Amino acid sequence: MIAPKSFYRYRGYLVAPPMIFALIWFDWEIEKTFVWPLGICIFLMGAIIRIWAQQHLRYGLRVRKNLTITGPYSFVRNPLYIGNILICLGAIIISELLWFVPATLLYHLYLYSLVVRYEEIHLLEKYGESYRRYMLEVPRWFPKVLPFKNLGLINRYFCQSIRVEFPRLLLLLPYIIKEILD
Repeated sequence: MIAPKSFYRYRGYLVAPPMIFALIWFDWEIEKTFVWPLGICIFLMGAIIRIWAQQHLRYGLRVRKNLTITGPYSFVRNPLYIGNILICLGAIIISELLWFVPATLLYHLYLYSLVVRYEEIHLLEKYGESYRRYMLEVPRWFPKVLPFKNLGLINRYFCQSIRVEFPRLLLLLPYIIKEILD
C-alpha cells in the first residue's frame, strides 16, 4: 500500500484520474439543459472557496506562514480540499457523465482522508498545542455554524489569491473543447 506521505506529496496529481476519464469517455453522457449551469455553479463555488481560503492561508504567496485559523479556516480545517472536491465534481458534471459523480466524490473523499491524516500529523509537529486546540475546536470537513459576520471574505491578499488560483479556472477549457468535439 502507498504511504500517506506519498498521497500527501502527490495530492495535486492524484485528483486528475477521474477528470481525465471524464475527458476521454463519451458514452452514457446525459445531455440535459441543467447540466452545464449546474456544473459551472459547483465548479465556481469550489473556485470561490479556494480563493477565500488562499487569502488566509497564503500558500503559494511569498509571505510568512503561520497557523491559519481565520476566514474559512475558522469553520473547517480543510477548505482548500473542499474547494478542490467541488471543482472536480463541477468538471465531472460539465462533462455530462452524471453517473460518474458519486464515484468521483468517493474517490476524492478517500484520497483527501489519507492526505489529511498525514497533514494533521505534520501540523501537530510544526504547531504543537496550538494545532491540537484548533483540531478540537474546528471540524475537519463539516462546519458546525456559519455566522455571517467576520467571514474575512476579502482581505489584502485577495488579488494575489486570485492570481494564484486562476490556473484552476483553466480546468474548464478541456471540457468546453470536449463539448465542442462531441
